[in-house]
Amino acid sequence: MLLPLPDSLRPLADLVYNLRWTWNQKTRQLFRDLDPALWEASGRNPVLLLRRIERWRLDEAAHDEEFLARLRDALHDLYQYLSSPAWFQREHPESARLRVGYFAAEFGITECIPLYSGGLGILSGDHLKSASDLGVPLTGVGLLYRHGYFTQRISPEGLQVERYPVTEFENLPLTGEFGADGRRLSVTLDFPGRQVQAEVWRADVGRVRLLLLDTRIEENRTEDQVITGALYAGDRETRLQQELVLGIGGLRALAALGLKPDVCHMNEGHAAFLVVERIRQLVREEGIPFAEARRIARAGNVFTTHTPVPAGFDVFEPDLVRRYLGPYAEELGVSWPEFLALGGSDGQAPFSMVALALNNAGSCNAVSALHAQVSRDLFRGFHPAQQEAAERLTSVANGIHTRTWISPGMKTLLKRHLGERWLDDPRDAAAWEGVERIPDGELWSVQRERRIKLVRWVRRRLAQQLERRGSDPGEQSWAREVLDPEALTIGWARRFATYKRATLLFRDPERLHRLLFDPQRPVQLVVSGKAHPHDEGGKELVRAIAVLSADPAFRSRVVLLSNYDIAVARMLVRGVDLWLNTPRRPLEASGTSGMKVAPNGGLNLSILDGWWAEVYTPEVGWALGGSGPAQDPEAQDEAESRALYELLEREVVPLFHQRGPDGVPSAWMARVKASIKRLCPIYNTDRMVTEYAERFYLTTARAAGAGDLVADAQPRQAAAS
Repeated sequence: MLLPLPDSLRPLADLVYNLRWTWNQKTRQLFRDLDPALWEASGRNPVLLLRRIERWRLDEAAHDEEFLARLRDALHDLYQYLSSPAWFQREHPESARLRVGYFAAEFGITECIPLYSGGLGILSGDHLKSASDLGVPLTGVGLLYRHGYFTQRISPEGLQVERYPVTEFENLPLTGEFGADGRRLSVTLDFPGRQVQAEVWRADVGRVRLLLLDTRIEENRTEDQVITGALYAGDRETRLQQELVLGIGGLRALAALGLKPDVCHMNEGHAAFLVVERIRQLVREEGIPFAEARRIARAGNVFTTHTPVPAGFDVFEPDLVRRYLGPYAEELGVSWPEFLALGGSDGQAPFSMVALALNNAGSCNAVSALHAQVSRDLFRGFHPAQQEAAERLTSVANGIHTRTWISPGMKTLLKRHLGERWLDDPRDAAAWEGVERIPDGELWSVQRERRIKLVRWVRRRLAQQLERRGSDPGEQSWAREVLDPEALTIGWARRFATYKRATLLFRDPERLHRLLFDPQRPVQLVVSGKAHPHDEGGKELVRAIAVLSADPAFRSRVVLLSNYDIAVARMLVRGVDLWLNTPRRPLEASGTSGMKVAPNGGLNLSILDGWWAEVYTPEVGWALGGSGPAQDPEAQDEAESRALYELLEREVVPLFHQRGPDGVPSAWMARVKASIKRLCPIYNTDRMVTEYAERFYLTTARAAGAGDLVADAQPRQAAAS
């Protein structure tokens, strides 16, 4: 519950508990104006804001007619959004009762709800947002982690230090989910020798509901309360337990709410145990024999793979799987070898979650054209049963939720020159055509403004970072002077996995120093990212960059920001001039971070991997590397590092600093406009979700025998507190 609000401010609760505010600027501004400092200190969490705010500020706002008018306007806008027919209702009215369950291990919607680690979670969150905007009848299903993903501190020696702070769910914009009987909803799973219960929480993401399961309740044993303790943490058995709760518990939660899905979309293999539960429901509840039940269930499943290497797939030893799922085989009426075969195991090989998903999904896709090619080759040799799945694997290119990631300044500029069609429907290429008519000076002015904001923000955050690790005030003073607001600003931010090669631009420190400190053409780097707690190679990359960025010879032009999250990503993609992406091809399945800079006027310099391999042309950015992997990774790294220096020195940096009499880099602006015009209509989640809806959800539902669906009730508007 929120603190008691003055009568005139009670409608704030409806705005707080619908996460549409994460992509609605007028609502966020309303929260911010109550107390700007507290808004930032609370991690942009409106629940904490309204619990901690001074009473006099609320009383002041309650009598501020201008504020109350804005509150009424924001509330009207939300209700109109929730009640108005959207794309899906207009284009597919015959399928209005379609129910899609979208399962993922992580969801990145806002920084104050720490249920994500990186790109997969951000994509899941953006998927829900676009499903809401488009009116796709989808419900998200995930886990509510008590410790989220770890927070990162970097020691004076450059070592990554992980911490797992406790998240108080009551302080988040979430509500408890209740069943038809009015009681708090929980689901029960049979584990070896006991039952485990998972309580269901709810987040409203615009029109879309997100269900989140939590095992930290008194009814569970102590060891079971930690199942949903932290994302991607614990041993193999804990991971197995998490995935059972997600897939089986999640499907049961949907059924308990009367939302039994016609289509289940598994976003990566973590939720693949839902396959077993769907078959069990058909066998037990409808008396359908196993083989036929499997065929029906398979027709209603969609699987999206995001991983191009076998090491990225979860596998479990057959004996461990039998401890938890042996009773399932008995209930399904199949032998244990038959059950193991669902996951591509012959009793000796591990039980594979990706095999379980692939072999039991009517539709399978990768997330870029190159990733589909890589995945087909991988799956052909991974398990014999996956030959057929490999051949029918297609691709749906990832995207970003444009309304979330675009900066207010850029949004204002584009609305002034293009109108609002691009914002209402970013899929419409014609809506972006007018970008070329924007005066270079106006576009450059916005670019400079967002870079200046980034520099100021980095200085504040770096000073806070040094303070938290115990640096004395004298040492902190230099942090307030780092970076040059007029320098070409390059961003590199993502997970510190070794294949992403964070140090490719750091292999020749002398050459790097010359590049950064050219007095006529200054350059600077802002780097951020986390290494997995068990990835020692990734941690060494963090340490190497931390040491260099602390060196007085570099620290004014190279900044390493700790604790990469949505807040850091938002500032970087909105403020940098150039986004650098350096994976070892073909190990980047898609890569969405570079997509986020495009609507903000940033350019990409990337290895020809993932999405960049299918869209790159010289007028929209720069490409690095060839069309295939080198035989010797070290030789490949050395060659591509040299090529990166040469590309920056000969093309990128000169182009940025080549100014006309008006001080505007017109040639650079031409590339910016081409990038916006070409990339933005394609690499957005509205286009992506439309593809999933029309190519997969509707066709899959029909194949599963749910093609006669008709109108359904609208989801609730917002949660009250």
